[in-house]
Amino acid sequence: MQTDVFTYLDQSPSPRGHDAVMSPARGELAGKSFTIQPNMSVRGWPTDAGSVALKGFVALEDATVVERLQKAGATLAGSSRMSELGLGLAKDTTGRILSEGRSEMAVMTDMMGEARIAAARSGAFAFKPSNGIVSRFGLIGLAPSLETYAILGRAPEDLATVMGIIAGDDDRDFSMHGGRMPLFDQVAAAARSMKTIGVVRKCVEIMDEAENRAFRRGLEKLRSSGCNVKEVDLPDYDLFRTVHHVIGAVEASSSCGKYDGVRYGHRTASAKNWNDMYLKTRAESFGALVKAYLFQGAYFQFENYAAFDNAGRIRNRLAQGINGLFAGVDALAFPTRRSGDRDQQTAGIEELYDAFVQTLPANVTGVPAVQIPGYCTDGATDYGLQLFGPRLSDASLLALAVRLSQTSQGV
Repeated sequence: MQTDVFTYLDQSPSPRGHDAVMSPARGELAGKSFTIQPNMSVRGWPTDAGSVALKGFVALEDATVVERLQKAGATLAGSSRMSELGLGLAKDTTGRILSEGRSEMAVMTDMMGEARIAAARSGAFAFKPSNGIVSRFGLIGLAPSLETYAILGRAPEDLATVMGIIAGDDDRDFSMHGGRMPLFDQVAAAARSMKTIGVVRKCVEIMDEAENRAFRRGLEKLRSSGCNVKEVDLPDYDLFRTVHHVIGAVEASSSCGKYDGVRYGHRTASAKNWNDMYLKTRAESFGALVKAYLFQGAYFQFENYAAFDNAGRIRNRLAQGINGLFAGVDALAFPTRRSGDRDQQTAGIEELYDAFVQTLPANVTGVPAVQIPGYCTDGATDYGLQLFGPRLSDASLLALAVRLSQTSQGV
């Protein structure tokens, strides 16, 4: 069943954990309703990832994240509407579902910062974990090295609980970290471990007046909450956008090569032969924004591979730069949203990147990021506050979010 905000609404939502080792009634997530996106595999559910390319596709098995949520007693309410293949937020309804109380929590992909911006729009918390600690098995992805699952909810304590359930090794995902995982059950003990917050000067320079005003207000609230705030330099900050654009487009072009109308998904009805079928199917399968992204990726793959190679080198340099900053600060602060970021229905690629420029660094470097509402406000607009932590500092970063949420009432 479809509604205005759900592409699929489960008519009898209940924990289905096929191989559950505990009663759902006793699970840590018992009574919690979750919304997911239709790019996450749930056995028997339509899973089209918001694209004509996968029209009619039904998942044959559960994603690892889905399995773990259900084993913990979670209820899956349904699948939200989403932008095509998770590129941007043009058609996404996840934030609206949360703000209207149709679901308590949500899981969605974060490739450019979509989950964090969706949460900021709806006054919710969101957490993007370090890359490689949550299995991507069962996810219909677009840019594998840039995207990960993210959790949205009303309280950071809930985000920590969910992360403790879904994080962990999975033999079916070879991109997993493989080493020691963050200890999400010790979030309370880490509550005071992060105190010094860095602000990248170049991130402030690109803000408009309203963004700057809201961000400064948020920094004052951080100080009032007991944090030390200091400015830091990251000379290559402007390159995050270019690196993400080149690598993301190439990975997307490669990922979408399988949507040919032969094995599954949409197939044109007007083809005269196999070659014609392939060309027309591809032409009909993607919207204008995704097509532009794929064309750019193909260009970098086949006509200007040096740009892709250089983007990979610069990505390593950017990661080293971020890591260097964490030697002097515990976390980095950024605003989540830009002014006018809602107008993405007809946005081109450049406009899309304009809206996500402050969230991209976490995706490029793979570090964890938490979105906190109520700190960076200007009038009725909440721009959201992001905090980035060192890779695998996920539990400490969530502990900081818990502490800030508890003190914000009196700030």
